[in-house]
Amino acid sequence: MFDFKTEDKVKNVAFISTRIAGTDGVSLELEKWANVFEKFGLTCFYFAGESDRPPERSYLVEEAHFTHPEIKDVYNKSFGGMKRDRAVSKKIYQLAIKLKDHLYDFVKKFDIDLIIPQNALTIPLNIPLGIALTEFIAETNIRTLAHHHDFYWERDRFIVNAVSDYLKMAFPPVLPSIEHVVINSAADAQLSLRTGISAHIIPNVMDFDNPPPPPDEYTFDVRQALGIKDGELFVLQPTRVVQRKGIEHAIELVNRLGRKAKLVISHASGDEGYDYELRLKEYSELMKVNTVFVSDIIKEERGTTPDGRKIYTLEDIYPYADLVTYPSTFEGFGNAFLETLYFKKPVVVNTYSIYLKDIQPKGFKVIEIDGYVTDKAVEQTKQVLDNPKLCQEMVDHDYELAKKYFSYTVLELMLRHYMIEHNWLAPECY
Repeated sequence: MFDFKTEDKVKNVAFISTRIAGTDGVSLELEKWANVFEKFGLTCFYFAGESDRPPERSYLVEEAHFTHPEIKDVYNKSFGGMKRDRAVSKKIYQLAIKLKDHLYDFVKKFDIDLIIPQNALTIPLNIPLGIALTEFIAETNIRTLAHHHDFYWERDRFIVNAVSDYLKMAFPPVLPSIEHVVINSAADAQLSLRTGISAHIIPNVMDFDNPPPPPDEYTFDVRQALGIKDGELFVLQPTRVVQRKGIEHAIELVNRLGRKAKLVISHASGDEGYDYELRLKEYSELMKVNTVFVSDIIKEERGTTPDGRKIYTLEDIYPYADLVTYPSTFEGFGNAFLETLYFKKPVVVNTYSIYLKDIQPKGFKVIEIDGYVTDKAVEQTKQVLDNPKLCQEMVDHDYELAKKYFSYTVLELMLRHYMIEHNWLAPECY
């Protein structure tokens, strides 16, 4: 039996997610939070279906991953229709009980004081994990800081479903020991409207206090490896290939620039299928744009492919880009936008709702489109590319603004204040 005393200070923190690995937004932000907690003198542990964190601090359960066959089967039978088979309900609870048992073992093994579910109580890719977490929190009253990156009601693919009872129960749950954190003001408003939950807003951040180091010798051949010729424009689309990224706008923009250019798409299609990638390839042919998909040579770490080619990180690639496109129609916040500002590259951004509400008012100088590519956006892009002085002024201005609003220092101040406010942090950690 667990006995969590509220007067005890937090020493061991647990991050819980389906996957804690790679360069997806959740994993990236989780790492930044973990760095801050470690700076406070706390120790971080990880519960997931996949983890690239230290093995001695990780607890892996196959069924926690959203790609596990049984979890995928539950997902496929839960969305796209309105009726749920009795066998699906049975399987969900069998899996949830197994996952909950592992949560008990995990918390006991590492003497966890605070758990931080990362989107596991938000996006229902793994319904049994959400239920297991909800019941575990209800049964133990463990201190919980649920970090929500995006909600199921923000995604069309979750709207038609046969699991509305589970969604209301666990995505997210309303329990007294759970504190909620969201990454933008729109999510805060919707969460309050739909559940009555009052959340805290902590935006995504980058380490703007420490500029990126200059490129090293390893990256000297990046343009050559990407097939970019001398005098050819290098346009980078640093996102996954999913429909909400609006990559067709980047293709149209490159076409209308009327210059020799190559559009480089850094990430793979991910968990939403490959139909959109095929569509982009067809559209690129139609628009006569040289578009390449290079996720095979851009990974989390440097290395070599099976056929002997060099593997680069995204950080290796950014310094060589002439222009970054970020025409997303929806984002929970916008990590790639912050990365572009961090590497001081001009960016074309679609004015998605969170950008309009939480980012644009800060005063950033970027090239904007509003749902479609305009003549004005094309001309602005040409001016920035043709005028190095103007480009430098823009990126320097944006870097300083980002440092003010979206730096690690901002995250550290917010989390420190939050922990002290709840009396979770020992005085020596202040």
